[in-house]
Amino acid sequence: MIQIGEISLNLQDPLVLGGLCAGAFALLVLWLLVMALRMAGRSAQIMEPMGRQLSGLGQRVDGIAQHQHQLTGGLIQVTDAQTRTQAQMMETMERRLEEVTKSMGDTLHGTATRTARSLGELQTRLETIDKAQANIEKLSGNVLGLQDILSNKQARGAFGEIQMGDIVRKALPPDAYTFQATLSNGKRADCLIHLPDPPGPLVIDSKFPLEPYESLINANSDAEVTAARREMRAAIRAHIKAISEKYILHGETADGALMFVPSEAVYSELHASFPDLVREGFSARVWLVSPTTCMATLNTLRAVLKDVRMREQAGIIRRELAYLYADVERLSGRVDNLDKHFNQAIKDVGEIKISADKIGRRARKMDDFDFEETVPEKAALLPLVSR
Repeated sequence: MIQIGEISLNLQDPLVLGGLCAGAFALLVLWLLVMALRMAGRSAQIMEPMGRQLSGLGQRVDGIAQHQHQLTGGLIQVTDAQTRTQAQMMETMERRLEEVTKSMGDTLHGTATRTARSLGELQTRLETIDKAQANIEKLSGNVLGLQDILSNKQARGAFGEIQMGDIVRKALPPDAYTFQATLSNGKRADCLIHLPDPPGPLVIDSKFPLEPYESLINANSDAEVTAARREMRAAIRAHIKAISEKYILHGETADGALMFVPSEAVYSELHASFPDLVREGFSARVWLVSPTTCMATLNTLRAVLKDVRMREQAGIIRRELAYLYADVERLSGRVDNLDKHFNQAIKDVGEIKISADKIGRRARKMDDFDFEETVPEKAALLPLVSR
């Protein structure tokens, strides 16, 4: 409820509320009209300079239009130039592209050729590698076979005998040795060298004991090394004694024999670590030889055999020289006789020439009928005798 003077207004009455709202609306419209009039006045004041500005702006727009027209013409020229340039660039690019394509084609062709050649060479090398691999596999098999041989005592002895036999065959003539020769005591020597007496036939034994050496190189402790050295010393000492007793026979063989050691490493180890065994071998007249020293020894024996055979042939050479001297003497006498015959023949030929000259002169005189000169002054005329 609102009290205005004597008038009371009930705000809950719809009519009162509608009237109040209509009055408020009328006031608002009136205020807006007043404000619009004020704004119109201000707009008139503002529009005048704005008109001038719009006029200048229109002139500027005309200028801009002219500049735009000029710019359009320039853009057309630039577009044409750009089109021509683009065409030239496209032509150049196409030409360069063709050149690059051709160059790439040539390069690819050359690369393909080189690649094919490289592949061919690679194939050849792969074949070579395959062959080498096959050889390596074969060699591996041979090495395994060699290990099997060396692990078998009997086969290892045969291997040492084969190695020794190959060295002997290369160093000596076939009639200078015999393999597996049986001596008078029934023992069979691996090889018997037929040397003259003295020194006599020389025996080479190839059954060297390698088991103690293998034990020595495989030893892992000081105790094992000591035991292996003791075993090796005992085995080699027994082998030296066996060779001395079996193959050194007085009046049948040489006063010594050779022990063939089928390894340079074992031979070096014996001289480096077991010099006492080497000295015992010298004392027993058993000399240790490796493949290298055996070849040198056999070459020395070959020279001895050659010298012996030369001395054996010395008598035949002297006899043949005597026959040759007699033949030379006879030849000398016959040459003297032939020289005498030649001298006599020369003398006879000279006398024949003299007689021929005389006969020729007489024939010429007879041809000239110069009988007076042909008959000597004191010569008697021969009577004609009829027969």
